[in-house]
Amino acid sequence: MISEVLELSLADIYSRSLVDFPERPAFSLINKEKLTYREFGDSVERLTEIFNKHGIKKGEKIAILGNNMPNWAVSYFAVTTSSRVVVPILPDFTAFEIVNVIEHSDSDVIVVSEKLQYKLSASVLESFRLVISMDTLEIIKSAGEQDYTLNELPVADDLASIIYTSGTSGASKGVMLTHRNLVSQNYMANKLMPIFREDVFLSILPLSHAYECSLGLILPFSRGAHVVYLDGAPTPSMLLPALSTVRPTIMLSVPLIVEKIYKNKIRPMFTKTWVTQFLYSISFIRRALHKVAGKKLCQTFGGNLRFFGIGGSKLDGVVEKFLADAGFPYAIGYGLTETSPLLAGCTPGKVKWQSTGPKLPDIEMKILNPNNRKIGEIVVKGPNVMAGYYKDPVITASCFTEDGWFRTKDLGYIDKKGNLYIKGRKDNMMVGSNGENIYPEEIEATINEHDMVLESLVVNNKGKLIAMVHFNYEQIEKLHTFNDEAEVNLAKRVEEIKKELMEYVNDRVNKSSKILEIIEQPVPFEKTATQKIKRYLYN
Repeated sequence: MISEVLELSLADIYSRSLVDFPERPAFSLINKEKLTYREFGDSVERLTEIFNKHGIKKGEKIAILGNNMPNWAVSYFAVTTSSRVVVPILPDFTAFEIVNVIEHSDSDVIVVSEKLQYKLSASVLESFRLVISMDTLEIIKSAGEQDYTLNELPVADDLASIIYTSGTSGASKGVMLTHRNLVSQNYMANKLMPIFREDVFLSILPLSHAYECSLGLILPFSRGAHVVYLDGAPTPSMLLPALSTVRPTIMLSVPLIVEKIYKNKIRPMFTKTWVTQFLYSISFIRRALHKVAGKKLCQTFGGNLRFFGIGGSKLDGVVEKFLADAGFPYAIGYGLTETSPLLAGCTPGKVKWQSTGPKLPDIEMKILNPNNRKIGEIVVKGPNVMAGYYKDPVITASCFTEDGWFRTKDLGYIDKKGNLYIKGRKDNMMVGSNGENIYPEEIEATINEHDMVLESLVVNNKGKLIAMVHFNYEQIEKLHTFNDEAEVNLAKRVEEIKKELMEYVNDRVNKSSKILEIIEQPVPFEKTATQKIKRYLYN
């Protein structure tokens, strides 16, 4: 079956869905009219015709810059199914980063939403041959029509997308994904977790990221499901009413969102008094309380949720224990933009604590140069692995072994049952004075277990491990009463917590991983689209 899939393109998936699900709801904006698959196809045809009339040829690059909305999906399929190449731009990119992406990708056509058009200066807009409003699918600026019609459908080896990463290292590279990459990913993801036409997705992650684009757009579209978008960022005030209205069956998320819910809403319920704290410390009582809280959490999510996918970075161990005890239908996945993205994963009820689950069936995976703890670099082969980095053959070559394995630059190990465990990034690994490998992500995970911590970053300063910590100020203020000198008292309490935290962490890590100083990070760390900290900004 996989051999047949490997010869398909996104155009094949697209046309099949239009035939199979014409009157099913395809996309909608929260509390707005639903767009059926037939109506969606009409919009795609309309936009494709604009490309044709303006002489946009096969393989030409078309950038899309917009917030999540049905017309983002229209733009994506109009480009990819007509043999052009889509360049999705992350909405949180700065104006400078956007210009770099546009210039590097050779995009001279753009589909842009009204809310993000301000990031394009007048001179940048003028440089485009064609500018289209994502909101209305109408032309904003044109260099004039040309008599050209492209009727050639894409084939599996054709380039479909160039996705510019927002990495933790700061270096944004253009990942080239072919139709074969994306179609094979779609097939493998559906084998892992079958999607049905009755499913309703609530989309909260940016569509311009590979995670949401592949698994939250292409996958549900290929199965006749309905995707609902928020009309704004997934803040609590926006998300909670949406959950009760949409009652989704499937959602994709990143660890930070779940961790914030636990630390700000769930955990405080069990630590209000010394009595509840004592009861919560008893394991069987804690599990019982988690089950009760889990039922309430499932109802908060609309009561229909059957799959809550978590990916992008490692999930806090304490939070994961709560989700498991609670019976919440969470699942863990692992992947990279370069692999379209999913490489490993599991389904609800089959998650092994702190593991990403096993590799997908049609992927080869092994650990390169494992140490005495069986930890080494994760390398993979598969039809979902990228064609390379755009205009960068040197870096592309460096990312593959001589015998063709893609180097993920992630460190991990595989247990006897095939479950993959991620230990950290190869580039982040430190070497202690005794020669022992230090994985800062492991130390950060221990720090983040503390009730008063939201997030942290461990750095090496002249051989000394220093933890930068963003505290849970909301919880600190709730648990402690401050007088007129509130600011002074808050600062004093933070200093006390820093001392507690130092002892808490150093009692739980090995000798080489002990931290020597904690520095308060008063504002949240800057993050990528999947809410991973941009480490390069703080080293």
